Amino acid sequence: MTSDNGTLDGKVALVTGGSRGIGAATAVRLARAGADVAVTYVNGKEAAHDVVRAVEALGRRGLALRADSADAGEAAGAVARTADALGGLDVLVNNVGVGVLGPLSSLSLDDVDRVLAVNVRSVFLASQAAASVMSDGGRIITIGTCMTQRVPGPGGTLYAMSKSALVGLTKALARELGGRGITANIVHPGPIDTDMNPADGPYAAGQASMTALGRFGTVGEVAETVVHLAGAAYVTGSEYAVDGGHAA
Repeated sequence: MTSDNGTLDGKVALVTGGSRGIGAATAVRLARAGADVAVTYVNGKEAAHDVVRAVEALGRRGLALRADSADAGEAAGAVARTADALGGLDVLVNNVGVGVLGPLSSLSLDDVDRVLAVNVRSVFLASQAAASVMSDGGRIITIGTCMTQRVPGPGGTLYAMSKSALVGLTKALARELGGRGITANIVHPGPIDTDMNPADGPYAAGQASMTALGRFGTVGEVAETVVHLAGAAYVTGSEYAVDGGHAA
């Protein structure tokens, strides 16, 4: 599989948390490369259907699925629903995630349970389900964070811990599934201009100054790397920083 000029034709992709931001941009880029694309959402129904319409405008099939990744059954069920509706699954993009930031002393057990359920457990369960339905040569791509490589200040303990677990999961999946030609890689975005963290927000200047390029990235720049990995047959168990040099 390669990602150039529609050569993902005939492939099926699922992007969890695909109604906005990096997930939405990735879904559209995958469709532009030729894939049929399903996205999951929790509350953003209309936004998810906007993504589906964008996918369909590119001549591909689109599917919006409501699935709460905090629920173990729904996290794995989204994979099965995608495969049933679109006739299989070739690319899983584990994009869904939540961030709870704050002083260590302020984090509650509920915070810990919720973040680990969404950021870690759901990714494991979706990947496990995907491996059971993927043909040989599939792709599992997970969205991490630059905070797995550099935590620039206090307040990120829980989030950094949860996303760091995905590095180990990715490397283990690469070993587990390599014999089938299924690759597993993780992409670490840096400060990215989204509605959750806008490039003109109150903390943006400080974040941009921590990068070597001195600016926020775009969702499209992250999506380009994801789509590249969807077509890369000899890259697995790898971490890709799309962070403007945040970790440099």
